[in-house]
Amino acid sequence: MKSERGPSRRDVLCASAAGVALAAAPTAAHATRERPRRWGMVIDLDRCTACGACQIACREENNIAPTGPDAAHAGRQIEWMSIRWQEPEQPGGQPTAMPFPCQHCAEAPCVKACPVGATYKSPNGITMQIWERCIGCRYCMVACPYGRRSFNWDEPHWDGTLVQLLNPDVATRPKGVVEKCTFCHHRIRRAEEEASIAGRAVTDQDVRRLPACAAACPASAITFGDLDDPDSEVSELSRSPRAFRLLEHLGTDPSVVYLKRDRRS
Repeated sequence: MKSERGPSRRDVLCASAAGVALAAAPTAAHATRERPRRWGMVIDLDRCTACGACQIACREENNIAPTGPDAAHAGRQIEWMSIRWQEPEQPGGQPTAMPFPCQHCAEAPCVKACPVGATYKSPNGITMQIWERCIGCRYCMVACPYGRRSFNWDEPHWDGTLVQLLNPDVATRPKGVVEKCTFCHHRIRRAEEEASIAGRAVTDQDVRRLPACAAACPASAITFGDLDDPDSEVSELSRSPRAFRLLEHLGTDPSVVYLKRDRRS
């Protein structure tokens, strides 16, 4: 009588390993969605006209409370995006307008300085702030070499019907906490959700003008995207001979790249 022999131990292990590998192997689309990103921004100073549209769009999009002309508010204005003026490199030259958001450093001093973890680095490279956790010690403001954080000295207030213009996607910040630019993280999250519903990955075209400042710039001076994607426009621009980062010698590795002004006059 012929005996029935079951599969050997080796056969079982090989089959199990193959099944695990098959289950763990993501589809091409899923692998693309899960690829780590580092969101960043390139600002072309040759295109910037200092019109201030980026500042206004940022304030409206992110519910930045007005402070008014009162002298008591001097130096206390909350700004996520500013226009700073860079001194000319050569005598007799003209100063250069420089849009100035949070630099979202890969090695962010503010993150290391926060004693309660209210500011942290998200997996996509954005330096985020948890308003409810902030204790108002302002250590992060002292640590930031770019001065890109603002403290709420007063309770935010919007007169009359202005409260109806608040963006429901962005929480307002209370008195006694620090706030800053988030690269319009809520817009990024929405783009990722919409792409996920459509069963695809976020494309460079989806995010190129995604932040409010980039969308509002009439000269297309601000480009947003994934710095870790060598084929993205922001990555290509960051490799330009005109590219530079602010205070690179500090080792902060900013995610905001500037393109030098290239005018001959």
